[in-house]
Amino acid sequence: MFLEVPARVYADDPNWIPPVRSDVAKQFLPTNPFFEYGNLQQFIALDQNAKNPQAVGRIVAAVNRRLLEREGENLGVFGFFECLPDLAIAKALLDTAGEWLREQGITKVRGPIDLSIHNNGLLLVDGFDSPPMVMMPYNPPYYYEFMELEGWQKAKDAYAYDFPLDIPLPDKFEKAYRIACKSGITFRPLRTKGKGFEQDCLSLYQLFTKAFTNNWSSTPRSQEEFLAEAKSLQTLVDPDVFPVAEDQGEMIGFFMGLPDYNIPLKHVGGRLNFWGILKFLWYRRQIDQGRVIAICSLPEYRRKMVPLALIYLGMQGGRQKGKPYKRAELSWVWEDNFPSRKLIEASGGKIYKTYRIYEKAL
Repeated sequence: MFLEVPARVYADDPNWIPPVRSDVAKQFLPTNPFFEYGNLQQFIALDQNAKNPQAVGRIVAAVNRRLLEREGENLGVFGFFECLPDLAIAKALLDTAGEWLREQGITKVRGPIDLSIHNNGLLLVDGFDSPPMVMMPYNPPYYYEFMELEGWQKAKDAYAYDFPLDIPLPDKFEKAYRIACKSGITFRPLRTKGKGFEQDCLSLYQLFTKAFTNNWSSTPRSQEEFLAEAKSLQTLVDPDVFPVAEDQGEMIGFFMGLPDYNIPLKHVGGRLNFWGILKFLWYRRQIDQGRVIAICSLPEYRRKMVPLALIYLGMQGGRQKGKPYKRAELSWVWEDNFPSRKLIEASGGKIYKTYRIYEKAL
């Protein structure tokens, strides 16, 4: 029943992309590394008036001990939230999750966060007129209305930027690339096969851990978790939109672009069985856009223009002859991450979707 709820909620929503059901289900298997540092409880709301009771909503309450230690307070999270357009259902789900968290000694709850912000999270509050790109959330407009009515407070917003690829980058980006090269920085595509892929993933993990360790509401992933996710994306990577920067053979920055695989996933119906895989392979030919997930550089290399150089290379890779990309989304960026926002906006990006994380004292 838990996995069936979204199909009912989004039955008439043309912008919804059904998640791969097996990917959702495995989050709750004992093999999920989350259970090494957290615990959770799933809840389902049932319509008892129906002849055969049906699920009309769901939620997961979780205690991530890594986040609790990082924040220094008794903080819990809720996620996997879905419900039909009925405030009473939403209230019952949120209240029930809060009650369970109180029993765990939690005094404040934050969400939506699906166990970890690395996994999935955020609530869409503006920009409902188009489907989400790969690995981005989507929800009906009434979700955030319910949150406001129930007294939840905004903790922080995040933005998605739209970037048409038919608009050239300002000259300073190409200039930055030349400056970085003259200073001894080398650039190449991410390797996607064999030992080269494994070595690059280890370097990416080390960079992620260094560069994003202080991100809000985030805790470092274990190497095992990171490499498992990287392996799941291995065949989906387009190296031309995933350049990395190196200094004397050591990775010091990257531009992580990914084709928008939500376009073929829309036709799969959440099931990657034999027919689902065939449909995915067929419709992937329609991909004409991509998502930039992260632009990263170690702080000491920013003066050598590495971030701007990576943007230049990533965008040039998407624009080269034979590539299908017409636009890119740069997402997501916290509202108070002014250095990244300034860089993205200088390159021509425009905010077109807004997401929110909520908090409430228990």
